[in-house]
Amino acid sequence: MSWPTRTRTYEQLTAPDVPARLGRQSVLCLPIGSVEQHGPHLPLNTDTVIAERFTERLVERYGEQHDLWVLPALPYGLSLEHAWSAGTVSLDTAALSSLLDTLVGQYIGATGARQLLIVNGHGGNRGVLEALTYELQHSHAIAVCVVHPSSVSTEITDSEPPEIHAGIRETSMMLALAPDAVRLDRIPDDYIPNPCQYEEIDQLVLRRGTTWPWSSGDPAISSLGIIGGDPRRASAATGRSIIASALEDSGDVLARLAHRTANALENPRRTDALHL
Repeated sequence: MSWPTRTRTYEQLTAPDVPARLGRQSVLCLPIGSVEQHGPHLPLNTDTVIAERFTERLVERYGEQHDLWVLPALPYGLSLEHAWSAGTVSLDTAALSSLLDTLVGQYIGATGARQLLIVNGHGGNRGVLEALTYELQHSHAIAVCVVHPSSVSTEITDSEPPEIHAGIRETSMMLALAPDAVRLDRIPDDYIPNPCQYEEIDQLVLRRGTTWPWSSGDPAISSLGIIGGDPRRASAATGRSIIASALEDSGDVLARLAHRTANALENPRRTDALHL
């Protein structure tokens, strides 16, 4: 039986479609975002929009080659760095870990798939996702990795201060993916990124030798909940370049994921192989 190639969306399948179309080599693509403040100009679901729509483009490009499937997005993450702001909703580490473990177990059981690609739109999820890849691989006998679209892109954003949250880079991606949701007119006319914040941003957020529980409400590193360049310098063209670069580099990620799975299946007795 031939199947239409235009849809690789899990939730649009019927129950009989699942065993007919998905198997051990299928890659489940799980977008994960957050509900949190993104300055006065971006919606609370910015990270989820970026994760979800990037995943859709990833599947459009590589779906047939790697048998990719879009799962429903997980719209909540770890957002306590934005808890000072109205609108922010955050899980705690235990809740997110438990939720992901349960969801992955359910999807693996329902489909027989043995590959998982998590597409993460929120930087605050990165730490727990790094730890969880080990646990998910061990507990569910799957090959797993996490892609962070903005970070995997090699496109450079010319910005001072550094791009952390709701600045030029993130706003540009939203202008490319969901332009109607961007409200640059809500940024006050007198808004100017504060150069006095640059050193503190570097110390609290970027230094790899230390970890601090920073807040986007801290005036030492943020203005209007923005940590980055003036969002009014953002453009859809810049966003498209970031996304195009991220898609290109994600092809190597998918090839490596497939290689790890194939290697494990061919060498099940190797001590460093996954037990698939």
